[in-house]
Amino acid sequence: MESLEARTEPLTQQGRQLRRELSIWEAVGVSLALMAPSMAANINPQGSALTVGRAVPLTFVLATAGVLLVAYTFLRLCQQFNHAGSVYGFVGATLGARSGVVAGWSLMGTYGFYGCVTSMAAGIFGAAFLDAIGIWNNPPDWAGFLIGGIALLGVCYLGIRPVKHGTRFLLIVEVTTVALILLVCLVVLIRVLAGNSPTGTSFTLNMFTVPAGVSPSVLFLGVVFGFLSFAGFEAAATLGEEAHNPRKDIPRAILGVAIFGGVYFVFVTAVEMLGFGTDAKGVAAFGASSSLLGELGSKFVGGWVGDIVTLGTSISAFGCALACLVGCARLLFALSRDGVGPASLAGVSEQHGTPAPASIVATIGMYAVIAVLAIGFRAEPFDVFLWSGVIGTLILLFVYIMATLGAIKLLWFSGPAKVATWQIVIPIGALIVLGYTIYRNVWPYPAHYNTDGSTNPFFFLPIACAAWILLAVLLVVGRPSIAQRAGERLTAEEGLAAAAAR
Repeated sequence: MESLEARTEPLTQQGRQLRRELSIWEAVGVSLALMAPSMAANINPQGSALTVGRAVPLTFVLATAGVLLVAYTFLRLCQQFNHAGSVYGFVGATLGARSGVVAGWSLMGTYGFYGCVTSMAAGIFGAAFLDAIGIWNNPPDWAGFLIGGIALLGVCYLGIRPVKHGTRFLLIVEVTTVALILLVCLVVLIRVLAGNSPTGTSFTLNMFTVPAGVSPSVLFLGVVFGFLSFAGFEAAATLGEEAHNPRKDIPRAILGVAIFGGVYFVFVTAVEMLGFGTDAKGVAAFGASSSLLGELGSKFVGGWVGDIVTLGTSISAFGCALACLVGCARLLFALSRDGVGPASLAGVSEQHGTPAPASIVATIGMYAVIAVLAIGFRAEPFDVFLWSGVIGTLILLFVYIMATLGAIKLLWFSGPAKVATWQIVIPIGALIVLGYTIYRNVWPYPAHYNTDGSTNPFFFLPIACAAWILLAVLLVVGRPSIAQRAGERLTAEEGLAAAAAR
């Protein structure tokens, strides 16, 4: 059994170290903030509604089932390993260094794309709030880019500060905003049940049924936005080298956030559909809303409540962007520390004990993606949100598959079984859900052009996902010495080899 000293002593490699200073609640703060339940419930369901109509809550039920299956993988891996590279360390220790580099690079891309998603969400809701209170009436389309860009500057500043301070801020913001959202949802539900809904809607559960004409393929297109809403529930795994008691606190944080997210998202999306209405008119209003819960708060409670919800959602999106940077920078730090990236990005701030160089570079990368989409593809802020979200989620599903395969190998095919044999059905179930979701999003493949002759952006999203993963594959195949060096360092860090053999 490891000693207290072994758990709390900062990890050191070639003079580079992260500080062990985080409690379980600060680990929860990162996972909760990256999942951003308040922001996700206010905008992600609109992505699902584009494809499945009223059945948005059903897509979240399916996503919850998949996430809980995946959570098992992270629980078991975090009980064995703690590593700043999250799946980079997990997959590298179980499937080999080459696979670890591909997984780490891929997850870094997910967090990077999600940084674009959340900074744009901060800009969208920020502009909506300024419009609502009369400071900036009818803001132009580029307002979201301006506010989102300013938000990213703040994210970068906080990202290089001590992570302990940032995680506390994230937790406070999320808990406060989520509490207000749940209060609004309770009022909406009561008024609908009482028959005095201001929107004229009545109680129904048909949002849990598949509308006519929605095929399984289309349904699982909507499920992607369910996974997008949960994405980041595993982010606490990147703090394995900074938590006081990582093999207990990190798994608890991940499982707790996943369970909470499932209950929360299904309940809130169901109430949202009740508030707007599940008929064609209600679904259309749902999709056109600039702030789902802000609008419901204004109609069912009062205008000031809606404004506060919109503001809280914007702050939540900012906190989520910060959590994305925390995860992305630590993956870049871990990869660079092991020779996959430039050595300069493996540096740690002497003053703050955080991977400052990696944080700055990761932020620049987010700006670059936003600029390419805005200038090269004439995207509006919601387009950047939508497209980056799909790319990041497809990459994330691939990463989840790699982590699940690694867990299966570690638990049942690396010597004596480490857990009960029957439990293998859990990761196998996860593989089925993840694989089917990816399959339904690439087959039938999206058409290159829409029916009106315009270019269909969804044609390019799976290509962008595959291109990002392929870059890592080409790197480890074309330069095997990099993977070999990474493998040697991986086995020297955190006792990964010894842990895998237990």
